[in-house]
Amino acid sequence: MDKGFKRGLAAAALLVLAACASTPGSKGGGGPASAQVDRRLETQAAAFESFMRNARGIDATFANPAAVAEGLRIGSGYEPKQLEAGMVAYAALAALQEPKFVAGVRKAAQDKSGKGLAARLAARPDLAASLPGADAGAARASAALYRQGEALEASGKRVKKASYDIQRQAWAKVFVPDARARLTRVKQISSAGYRPAGGDQAQLYSTLAQGGKRGGAASPVVSRGLAVAALSVMGESGRAGALMSEPRSGMCVRVAKLNLYQCLAAAGPYYEDIYCLAQHAMLEPAGCATDAVRPIRTAHR
Repeated sequence: MDKGFKRGLAAAALLVLAACASTPGSKGGGGPASAQVDRRLETQAAAFESFMRNARGIDATFANPAAVAEGLRIGSGYEPKQLEAGMVAYAALAALQEPKFVAGVRKAAQDKSGKGLAARLAARPDLAASLPGADAGAARASAALYRQGEALEASGKRVKKASYDIQRQAWAKVFVPDARARLTRVKQISSAGYRPAGGDQAQLYSTLAQGGKRGGAASPVVSRGLAVAALSVMGESGRAGALMSEPRSGMCVRVAKLNLYQCLAAAGPYYEDIYCLAQHAMLEPAGCATDAVRPIRTAHR
């Protein structure tokens, strides 16, 4: 083989390797293939995905008080503000899986009308719904959030059923000893919030890679997610801080946590703790996630 041809092949191979190594957003566990993602955004989304995954994994076959305590530990493992921000971040990462949306944002930012686009999105996240490809991005974000809520709801229903079925067992009718200390532990776990674990990032992108689309107008949470995703594409992630809170969903997760505290404060036997877990630590947060994809209804006379 000609030496010059060999040198040409070697140079081409080096160029390919360099291109692969420099692809923005490339990750071992999968991720947005065409947009660099801020690490903080990933952590916020992982806080949401991790809680939803762990909570839906609670085993409904409670065999003893220790199993109930473990269920409560998992179910109380979210801090409301983190979960609220996590829903927006999760929607943003889901939108970034949509090539049409990423390409549309880049095109909009390069147009003459794109001057000041980042500032406008930071002030008015609802404007993100008018970006090219936003419908496809919103459909992915809505499907991803709804799928998380739907799965946790199914698990919550199984645990709630168990709270009734288990009343036939003698140990489940025994009153929880030192119930006040148990409530204190639950509050401490809640305050601690999300603690990253090995494999969380891979789990996050594995879940997002499931895809799927859910039609309809973008909800406030999804609109914020689209705006955050757009800012990430434009390299303006620093402007996204104020977009990570959404009043309706934030109130939803805070009320769920307060309901859990109140339920445990009034609970007596172990089967009532299981009911509190199912209703307020699983079903209500699940409802917050599914409601987060529903647009606010406008009242008409």
